[in-house]
Amino acid sequence: MPVVMTKALISAAHKSSGKTCVATGLIAALSERGLQIQPFKKGPDYIDPKWLSKAADRPCFNLDFNTQSDGEIIQTFDTHSADINLIEGNKGLYDGVDLEGANSNAALAHLLGTPIILVLDCEGTTRGIAPLLLGYKSFDPGINFLGVILNKVGGARHESKLRRVVEHYTDFSILGCVPKCTEMHLQERHLGLKPANEDSYAEKKIEEIKNIIQDSVSLDIFTELSKQPRNTTSTKPEQKQEYQDLKIGYTLDESFGFYYPDDIEVFSRHGAELVMIDTIRDSSLPDIDALFIGGGFPETQMHKLQANAEFRQSIKDAINAGMPTYAECGGLMYLTNSITWNDDTCEMVGILDAETIMCDKPQGRGYVELETTDGMLWPQHSSGFSFSAHEFHYSMLNMSSPDWRYAYKVKRGQGIDGNNDGLIYKNLLASYCHLRDTSRFHWINSFLEFVKTCKN
Repeated sequence: MPVVMTKALISAAHKSSGKTCVATGLIAALSERGLQIQPFKKGPDYIDPKWLSKAADRPCFNLDFNTQSDGEIIQTFDTHSADINLIEGNKGLYDGVDLEGANSNAALAHLLGTPIILVLDCEGTTRGIAPLLLGYKSFDPGINFLGVILNKVGGARHESKLRRVVEHYTDFSILGCVPKCTEMHLQERHLGLKPANEDSYAEKKIEEIKNIIQDSVSLDIFTELSKQPRNTTSTKPEQKQEYQDLKIGYTLDESFGFYYPDDIEVFSRHGAELVMIDTIRDSSLPDIDALFIGGGFPETQMHKLQANAEFRQSIKDAINAGMPTYAECGGLMYLTNSITWNDDTCEMVGILDAETIMCDKPQGRGYVELETTDGMLWPQHSSGFSFSAHEFHYSMLNMSSPDWRYAYKVKRGQGIDGNNDGLIYKNLLASYCHLRDTSRFHWINSFLEFVKTCKN
């Protein structure tokens, strides 16, 4: 596939190199020049995309080999194309789950014909970056490097040495030298970066990062990219509208905000009306046919969630009355009796007779393989249907009763207990694993069909 230079993939030698900060700053700086910047994130991530989305003022879409076919990745990328399309990679450029790196950033670059901008963590090194750059270029001669951004540079003298090394030993173009400073840092905690929907200082932080990028990175090359021909041949998915009589409530606030934007689009394409719900400020559920509680960090807002007892009771009453409900990870935690974190315990909805305990280390992390059981509520997928998903949670459930029904057997991953995931109670399905609606599992259509059946 020929390289169309309206796009670039921002990658690194390893994780925590500063890719998200650099990408966020680039998007904000280029947007200020009047360009439409479309952000993408490789892999199953919710937090980085929130920062990229906020900087671009448009949704960030995930490109993930685990849940999407190659064709779906290409379609997602082409459908949302803008003046400049920036993909933030995950981990290192050549890192992948198998020996051949079949799902690596490099593999994505090959699939989309995308040049690479390498963000290099230069802290504590000078001449040593030369063999690293040379090795990255020779490892896969098919990769097209647009240039390198030297990050975490320790001052003018350090920058001068780095520039001389790169120019003498390599043919990499230096696109910028970003200083090591507190402004180029996004707050981290147990699940990575603090999400932008929870950070009241997000706009101020993005402004700080943007100013640094404007001063340290040459933006003209990106402006030139926007002048190149664009791919405009893709068609948007069909609008089906077969569930236009359904209202689906979904929680969106400081506690819950982990949703794939294209999944939200799928609900609308099927005709369902989406109703936003605030678990902290709303006093009761609105008039809806079903409830979707996505992932998030309810533990960081647990005192506010506990204080809204009237709303918690309305959810408990609705589920007990048979309202179809789907909850993922943070949503699952919210529906238990309580959350305990840092020796503090707060009451939650209490529809699931279990206690959520926050741990110091991840209890489930990475890609999972699930298989439906005969307890699965939703139609269209019989027992034994296998599909991919992902999980990332630091909590575990303390469950007093062993007599639970589960929607899934865990073939790879942790889930709730290492063997099962997807607790079933009446018309509720609550799991640790996050689903994505793709050709490998059209879960949203299945969920909406279940909601329609319940309503009728």
